[in-house]
Amino acid sequence: MTPPERAQTQTARRSAQTATLAEIAREAGVSAPTVSKVLNGRADVAPATRNRVEELLRAHGYRRRRAESTRSPLVDLVFHEMESAWALEVIRGVENVARDAGLSVVLSESAGRLTPGRTWADQVAARRPHGVILVLSELDESQRALLTSRSIPFVVMDPAGDPGSDVPSIGATNWQGGLAATRHLVDLGHRRIGAISGPSRMMCSRARVDGYRAALETAGLPVDPALIRNGDFHHESGYRLGLELLRQPDRPTAVFAGNDLQALGLYEAARELGLRVPEDLSVVGFDDLPVARWVGPPLTTVRQPLTEMAEAAARLVLELGRGDETTPAATRVELATSLVVRSSTAAPAGA
Repeated sequence: MTPPERAQTQTARRSAQTATLAEIAREAGVSAPTVSKVLNGRADVAPATRNRVEELLRAHGYRRRRAESTRSPLVDLVFHEMESAWALEVIRGVENVARDAGLSVVLSESAGRLTPGRTWADQVAARRPHGVILVLSELDESQRALLTSRSIPFVVMDPAGDPGSDVPSIGATNWQGGLAATRHLVDLGHRRIGAISGPSRMMCSRARVDGYRAALETAGLPVDPALIRNGDFHHESGYRLGLELLRQPDRPTAVFAGNDLQALGLYEAARELGLRVPEDLSVVGFDDLPVARWVGPPLTTVRQPLTEMAEAAARLVLELGRGDETTPAATRVELATSLVVRSSTAAPAGA
């Protein structure tokens, strides 16, 4: 394309974009500056007006061109909660990539909700970051449309549910991890193996339990519902549910905990009941947090490469923001998990 032809094409695109904004303003019954305020996430717009303009922006498929968007040197990192060392590993990974790119990281938490509130989406639109990374979270349709219309890319790390084929995501091989953890216990000679999973609404938690079930079934062992408990990935649930499992008349000789924090809670429950790890009870965790190496006895666990997952999510969201033609519009990546055998597992007593 010759320079005059390119200039004419760019002018036509600008005119089409301007006409679209003017049409949106007319249909909404507001001025063009008001539409601009909504696009820029300004707070001085009445909620009803903002909603009306947003609906029309979505209806027209308006998407702000990257060239006309002045981005802040930020990456938004959103957790559904940030109460454990698990979150620190993720933050470290995102910080590694953001720092190399000359960007800062904005942290936010949705107070345990899997979907951030509408206020959060407006704040992100106002900040205009280079991208958004959501951890164990998801967006509703209006939030996705809002970010898309502002050309703010987003990636979901360790998605809580199925994010959809059009949402870039970074995860881990949770099913394979649950399979490896349980198979390790089976190979040691355990036949009554319990499981303390995470929340059933989370895809990663369900996948780990599915791997546990598959390992038992492959070994010809029954899957006993009485040996399975749904926790919440916190230490307290590992302790409470551990007591329930270990007080059974025919208690399990080994337990696969859905994460390391629940495994540590299980340690506490075993000590309270006078059971020794691993002599009386073998325990396997999931994540391989730093504490797993220092607890007594050191915890056998499935290593989930959290820092590497976070780095991959950060690199992907920045590539999407640059509009790199080699980056697919939607990408789903799963990083491999691996079993790390330490001192918390052994053959059952009397085997």
